Amino acid sequence: MTDAIMTLLHEVMSSPWIYAALLAIAVIDAFFPVVPSETAVITAGVFAAAEGTPHLGLVIAAAATGAFIGDNISYQIGRAGGSRLQHRTAIRWAHAAFQERGGLLLVVARYIPGGRTAVTLTTGVVRYPLHRFAFFDGIAVISWALYSALIGYIGGAAFEDNPFKGLLLGLGIALAVTAVVEIVRHLRRRRTPAPEPEDPAERPRELTG
Repeated sequence: MTDAIMTLLHEVMSSPWIYAALLAIAVIDAFFPVVPSETAVITAGVFAAAEGTPHLGLVIAAAATGAFIGDNISYQIGRAGGSRLQHRTAIRWAHAAFQERGGLLLVVARYIPGGRTAVTLTTGVVRYPLHRFAFFDGIAVISWALYSALIGYIGGAAFEDNPFKGLLLGLGIALAVTAVVEIVRHLRRRRTPAPEPEDPAERPRELTG
């Protein structure tokens, strides 16, 4: 069974269409978080080290480009949907949160499957400035693509004769990092005071700057 899976993966990873596939997966995962983009990029990194194909640099470029496109689609969905996507109290809190540390939220959320979609949608809902969104999201997707591909590459280099073990190592590292991020996020959230009830007369205003 394992041999059949690895044979199939080898055929997929050696195809010239792999870069287009990685780009498409990263796009879809950004606003429809059921597509395993991290797994795809990590797998490509493993084969880049163990088999020499696909090319690591092109894997990173395809993943980052797809993620950037997908995040911007998510942002526009949130912007078009407006306050209907969130309760007004949450919108008020989100305005304050993004005004204070919007860039950090975008970068950190990129490493949390599902979390990245919630954050990019919310940036659109609260009208976070597009130029700032594009800047910080660019940092986020490039760092995420490098991280995912290099984790796979490390696993593939460690087990050149057995890419399956390299894949397991890469995925294990990624899961551990995600768990740490989630734990830290949970602890920070527990220390953050709950948002005060919103005055019904108040309306969310567009962020500036």
